[in-house]
Amino acid sequence: MLLKRLRDTMARAGSPEETLGEVVRTVANAMVAEVCSIYILRAGEVLELFATQGLNPSAVRRTRLRVGEGLVGDIAAQARALALSDAQSHPQFAYRPETGEEIYQSLAGVPIVRAGRVLGVLVVQNRTSRQYDEEEIETLQTIAMVLAEMVAGGGVVAADEVQPIDGIGLLPLRVEGLQLTGGVAVGRAVLHEPRIAIQRVVAEDISVELGRLDEALVAVRADVDRMLDAQDMQAGEHREVLETFRMFVDDRGWHERVREAIGSGLTAEAGVQRAFDDQRTRLGQATDPYIRERLSDLQDLTNRLLLRLTGRSAPDTAALPDDMIVIARDMGPAELLDYDRARLRGLVLEEGSALSHVTIVARALDIPVVGRTGDVLGRIEPGDPMIVDGDNAQVFIRPGEDVLQSIQATLEARAERRRRYAELRDLPARTTDDVDVALHINAGLLIDMAHLEETGAAGVGLYRTEIPFMVRSEFPDVEAQSWLYGRVLDLADGKPVVFRTLDVGGDKVLPYVGAFGDDNPAMGWRAIRIGLDRPAILRRQLRALILAAAGRPLSVMFPMIADVAEFRQARRLLDLEVARALRKGTPGPAAVRVGVMFEVPALAWQLDGLMPEIDFLSVGTNDLLQFLFAADRGNGRVAHRYDNLSPALLRLLHFVVGRAEAHRVDVSVCGEMAGHPVEALGLLAVGVRSLSMSPGAIGPVKAMLRSLDLARARAMVATGLARSDHSLRETLRLFAADHDVEI
Repeated sequence: MLLKRLRDTMARAGSPEETLGEVVRTVANAMVAEVCSIYILRAGEVLELFATQGLNPSAVRRTRLRVGEGLVGDIAAQARALALSDAQSHPQFAYRPETGEEIYQSLAGVPIVRAGRVLGVLVVQNRTSRQYDEEEIETLQTIAMVLAEMVAGGGVVAADEVQPIDGIGLLPLRVEGLQLTGGVAVGRAVLHEPRIAIQRVVAEDISVELGRLDEALVAVRADVDRMLDAQDMQAGEHREVLETFRMFVDDRGWHERVREAIGSGLTAEAGVQRAFDDQRTRLGQATDPYIRERLSDLQDLTNRLLLRLTGRSAPDTAALPDDMIVIARDMGPAELLDYDRARLRGLVLEEGSALSHVTIVARALDIPVVGRTGDVLGRIEPGDPMIVDGDNAQVFIRPGEDVLQSIQATLEARAERRRRYAELRDLPARTTDDVDVALHINAGLLIDMAHLEETGAAGVGLYRTEIPFMVRSEFPDVEAQSWLYGRVLDLADGKPVVFRTLDVGGDKVLPYVGAFGDDNPAMGWRAIRIGLDRPAILRRQLRALILAAAGRPLSVMFPMIADVAEFRQARRLLDLEVARALRKGTPGPAAVRVGVMFEVPALAWQLDGLMPEIDFLSVGTNDLLQFLFAADRGNGRVAHRYDNLSPALLRLLHFVVGRAEAHRVDVSVCGEMAGHPVEALGLLAVGVRSLSMSPGAIGPVKAMLRSLDLARARAMVATGLARSDHSLRETLRLFAADHDVEI
């Protein structure tokens, strides 16, 4: 009945002030409250009292609170409901004398939220100490849902009055972010902000609305099925991502929450929006990657249902430019696939992560992506010229002519370098003094395997098996893993592939396991430690690798080995699985090579005990560097304090290479250090002869080593290792310049 009265009030089409005034009177009477007030968020993060029943009328449009200030500001800042029987004793209480609210003891308030953004706050107050129950809070949230549509539609304040101010709006801007996918793209901005206006909020017939919801769900399922049928979605992790989203469409728990919202008197579209806003309010501050990914998928599903329920089956793409740069707060994978792939040039996300579902799909489509760009949506107008520089993790908005010319020159130089590197593809990776170096690629997705042929790499020096685990909603069984690993070997076409066993924990979380809550995740329960404590997980993966090999050579590498005993435990599990395959008559690998990742410095003093038991050693410089210098590589304050070309690290690597040579064990480096020409020069100078890197680094590193006299470099670095310099980087640069080494 309250919703119907509110609908009638809004239908009378008075001024915004009159409408909101009638709303607060209606709500106050219905909830038996002496006060009902509506605060609206204005530019500059200020909440302004727009309407009240019970407070002094003269306070309207005069009383203002910053977000986070007072109880009203706290509700907006936290985006969650608050109910207090003694509001004035709360430490956040902020008294405004012009309101006359000192006589009101209890308070309940809820944020007015639309699509995850707080637009204002709805508050009721009473003179007596009153315990507001859960049903009353839900009633306020439903009313706030109605108000949100009114505010979002510009019916209260104009859109430009609530937009954050960013200086002179049309000035060129450069925004820094996080590289999610490399590459450079030039195009025009397309704002992926459906902001679908909900015209009807209050239901006239609940059974009709439930039927409309069911019809929309059927239509959305059909849309996703059509995407799965596309030719470029038939295999790979991007298909798995979309299949996971397809399962999410059928999530019964979420369906029930939508049905409950509709049952409270909302239309189907308002119920869908209310259910999503409730979820985002509860989970929006979560840092767990799985929860964030579920919210992205839920936003995608919400938008699809709203499009269907409001009579639009998909975004209208007819008027979009031919060179689209899509800008979004975050996206689900299916939303990206709605855009014409032939016209899509780049993607910019306010949020996002390297392993988010949309990033994996974008990588498969070779689209540059920059994420973590702050409030970029508020700084861009549709059609603005843009540059997405995925290589350097930056975005140029409305770039000046000088920037455009510079980027164009960069693109031309990039294309020229690619042509030159392509010419090196079939030439040997050999120095000028005839030292051969093996160049391999690092991979983690099936899409990466195509780079073997493109780059002419000798093989895959590191295949990260955890990425397919991270994009699934449940642990893959042996059959699924075996198919994937077999496909990797098929695509390698006889070239060697080193499979690293599951390396999760730390900053890599499995959706179906969650974070482990370690105080220091990088040095916590992760990698081989999980595999040894949960041997069923490791044995299942090893079984799948053995099945996938099927008569072909198999190379298995165990990560983060800190003690020889750990390696022996892991090796024993591998031997058990090989024996099991033989007993069952399963075609086993033609040969099994076993190695470890050298990441933990303690292993350096155990090499003579370890080397006789392994076939190869692969140095993971990313973790080794942070453990060696006790510097968290995820902490911007210390991550770059220590250089990976320091004499300390190079001296350690020189020692490791020497022990490996004495035991005739192959050594490679597969960390990021291997993919930069200057760093690769340093590695070659201390004796490393096998490097594994991102595919794009093969060309530059090969060009460097083919112009290098390694004997001279070794002599120069040998003198540098004895010094206590902070870094040999500048020494190596000067050497390269003096000896025409291409870096």
